[in-house]
Amino acid sequence: MSASDRGRWLAPLLVCHYCGLAQVQRALPAPGIVLCARCGAVLRRVVPGSVTRAVHLYLAALVLFVTANLHPFLAFGLEGRGQVVVLASGIARLWRDGMPLLAGIVSGASLLFPAAKMLATLWALGPLLLGLRLPGQVLALRLADELRAWAMLDVFLLAVIVAWVKLADLATLEPGPGLWTFLGALLLATAADATLDRHDVWERFGPQTTLARIDPSGGRPVGCRACGQVTVLGPRRRWARCPRCGGPVRRPDPGAIGRAWALLSAAMAFYLPANLLPVVTVTSLGRAEPSTILGGVALLLQLHMYPVAAVVFTASVLVPIFKFLALGLLLATAQRGLSLRRRERTLIYRAVEFVGRWSMVDVFVVALLVALVDMGALATIEAGAGITAFAATVILTMLASASFDPRLIWQNRPTSGRQGHSAELASR
Repeated sequence: MSASDRGRWLAPLLVCHYCGLAQVQRALPAPGIVLCARCGAVLRRVVPGSVTRAVHLYLAALVLFVTANLHPFLAFGLEGRGQVVVLASGIARLWRDGMPLLAGIVSGASLLFPAAKMLATLWALGPLLLGLRLPGQVLALRLADELRAWAMLDVFLLAVIVAWVKLADLATLEPGPGLWTFLGALLLATAADATLDRHDVWERFGPQTTLARIDPSGGRPVGCRACGQVTVLGPRRRWARCPRCGGPVRRPDPGAIGRAWALLSAAMAFYLPANLLPVVTVTSLGRAEPSTILGGVALLLQLHMYPVAAVVFTASVLVPIFKFLALGLLLATAQRGLSLRRRERTLIYRAVEFVGRWSMVDVFVVALLVALVDMGALATIEAGAGITAFAATVILTMLASASFDPRLIWQNRPTSGRQGHSAELASR
């Protein structure tokens, strides 16, 4: 056997999460990026020393995030009266106004999930620096990966900017220490996410499968969605437990199309009342003025706040409609087993994954406004039923996207229930 053949058999075997292609990773100069040979998705980011940097960054981000919740976030002043709010003020106000579901959504996305993600990552990675293995490290790492899409500190910061611009001409706003430490926590957590080589982390819990360790003729190589480990599933096996992280390793599931259709239909049903019902009601000197999403955009245009109007219109109107159309296209074409433009459809799915969470900016804006403008008869903003319906739309579209299996785009007959089990291999 030649040296190149030996290297190919001993090189890590990766399976693309988006198209299901199994491919051998050739040696790369570090740092580097491994791309899927078929759909172009990123399979791995090679970053030397990423675990040490990520632990330090996450630890600093957690300290700043806790500090941000203990200090004043924003100070609001109107006609000689003022008040100071903290990060959780909007959540408390929504709960007090009888909107526990919306309060739970905001608290999860802006407080609980980010904190849980940082803590889980530190529990998983911290002991690795000391050469220790503690109970629950693998589970914590899986949890941190699952929370990545739902921890929305970046979306919340955009909401702060939008709310600030909305109120800047009407009242006085001053940033507090909590806002600056929140910004620091966001920057450090983002840097930690960008620098972490997750394949390197998982290989510390167990080596990545190579061609020399599997028998491709015995079944289809399938990748674990959590850790990327490759398992060979025989022709009669639909799923198995990942030998490294314990998560489920599944073949492309045609039933995912039906689940995604159900979630997408529910999201579209909520989108109608989200646009017809008021999202906020502004009460000033005893006069109440309800406002819908489009009404708020129109008001911003009248006030010549064109950039903010564009952001709100894009996040609240264009992005949901794009997700409806894109997911409908993906589900319909996958259901019929069409082979047209597979790579482009995979790119559309990745775009839906990326933009889905940013529609939450309007929900966060409302939470900030009801916390800041709470001055009794002088001026009060209350959340309306429309914003709860809109939050449900955002969450359901995210769940629909997560429920759909993009590997079905690359299957010829996803509805037949039969998949071939020959291994497709490509070298990088």
